[in-house]
Amino acid sequence: MAGLELLYSSVVSNITCPQDVVVCFVHWEIVRSGHKCLGSGDQPQQSDKKSELLPPGWNDSKELYTLRYQSKSDKSHLLLKAITVDSTLIFNIMDSATERVSDLTVDVSDYVDAANLQEFERVFKNTEELAKKVKSGLLPPDLKVKGESSKKAEKRPSVDPQPDRDPLLIPPRNPHTGRQPHWPDPMAPFAAGGADLDPLGGRSGGMIMDPLRSGFPRSGFDPSAGIPGRLPPGAVPPGARFDPFGPVGQNRPGPDPDHMPPPGYDDMFM
Repeated sequence: MAGLELLYSSVVSNITCPQDVVVCFVHWEIVRSGHKCLGSGDQPQQSDKKSELLPPGWNDSKELYTLRYQSKSDKSHLLLKAITVDSTLIFNIMDSATERVSDLTVDVSDYVDAANLQEFERVFKNTEELAKKVKSGLLPPDLKVKGESSKKAEKRPSVDPQPDRDPLLIPPRNPHTGRQPHWPDPMAPFAAGGADLDPLGGRSGGMIMDPLRSGFPRSGFDPSAGIPGRLPPGAVPPGARFDPFGPVGQNRPGPDPDHMPPPGYDDMFM
């Protein structure tokens, strides 16, 4: 607090309201983070000069405070604005190098004793709490702990070894090879259960009964060719599971089991 006391002593004659006290405190926290004040106002001036003190005219307006800062390495430029709204101050700070913007709302009465504006030992209240709020809510992340964050950033490995990789891109299922993979014939005899016996063999299917893959000899019926009078050609995709819903094939031997209804089919008590 020794540095803050010297700063406050240099401007105490110009302090006329509690808002001035809070702005002075926030200014000191920014200076502690490694910056120096260039001047007041939005635009650079010929009289700008790096200093830890507040520039002349910094509190001419009690409704809007505007201060500009520059880091010691000249890589960071901060623009601080504080707007008075009733009994609160709304701080907004922008880093022109990274275009980061942060803001903080401070209730002035929680941290300033308005009855002792001219006495440094009694004017501030809850300084530790206010300093914590300024560091966590207002200062950019790379300024919160002076000198340490940059060292951690140099040692921290990259999370993504391929920064240009699209995280939403779905990788291909099959690797690119010079030859096409071997796909077994889905209509081959005794194909039912092959996927269960060899789950890693790349076969499709599973433990669902398919009458066309039951392993028994059949008349070469292909559902993808269609069923005359029932299904047009192409209605069943090649190799798809298909359960015939009627007699399959033409010129079947024997009588049609559906040529006559069963006896008593219209008897509700049957």
